[in-house]
Amino acid sequence: MSKIIRIGTRDSELALWQATTVQNQLGDLGYDSTLIPIKSTGDQVLDKPLYELGITGIFTKTLDVAMLKGQIDIAVHSMKDVPTQLPKGIVQAAVLERAVTEDILVHKGLDFLNNEVPATIATGSLRRKAQWLNKYPNHNVVDLRGNVNTRLIKLIENDWQGAIFAKAGLERIKLLPKDVLHLDWMVPAPAQGAMLVVAMDNDEFSREALQKLNHSNSELATRIERDFLRTLEGGCTAPIGALAHMENENVQFKGVLFSLDGRQKLQIEKTVSLASAKELGQKCAKEILQKGGDKLMEEIRNENSALH
Repeated sequence: MSKIIRIGTRDSELALWQATTVQNQLGDLGYDSTLIPIKSTGDQVLDKPLYELGITGIFTKTLDVAMLKGQIDIAVHSMKDVPTQLPKGIVQAAVLERAVTEDILVHKGLDFLNNEVPATIATGSLRRKAQWLNKYPNHNVVDLRGNVNTRLIKLIENDWQGAIFAKAGLERIKLLPKDVLHLDWMVPAPAQGAMLVVAMDNDEFSREALQKLNHSNSELATRIERDFLRTLEGGCTAPIGALAHMENENVQFKGVLFSLDGRQKLQIEKTVSLASAKELGQKCAKEILQKGGDKLMEEIRNENSALH
């Protein structure tokens, strides 16, 4: 092929695994490429929870800048980290076939779930924190930041009972313990388990190459979930979960919005035909907003602004 595609990626083990996966798939199609690892702000600032940093796309912004400066041609992201509004000039070029979507608890024994003694669970996610506190209101949830490897080490070093992870991330770099607790009751982040590749809008060569990697069902499911997120969010970080699932010719969708402390929960579930799924995420979000979600989002905005 006539061009070597420069693949921008974060430099964590998981991010490099994802970028290498894209590189290998491009190579199978005859495209030459090279990896360009870049450290993101989200990886550098580990002493504050993500929501306190107040930056949209903290894990993607550094790669966006590199792309806009012409230092890289494409960038590979965990799709759940990507803001629903991409920077001007950058477009979604491919969603790879999605991995498992569920959250898991890596733990040191589960006796704490059967008694009333307050336990401590670690996560850097508002969504996971709110859902855990909704189910276990007597537990304490502490902030946990860093890449997957760093978070696993912190769990070992601290006297926490467990920490919550996305199963897909641990599986990809072969760090999934055998005795994890599968949190099938926890609604994942929109687009969890999916990998997104972005490119410049005017880069026809890279876009054409990446289109060949696109998985249409994964693209549709993640679009529905991200439409739900965008319509609810309005630029605010909130505990929002969403999952769209294809079953025969139907799409099953589940979406949730929680208060920051997990006490309030608004939920919606719908099944529609594939033909009528285009605006499903947006419609479900509007229903949530009408059922009290608008007031809850306002409360979350006020709490978040107080934190900053």
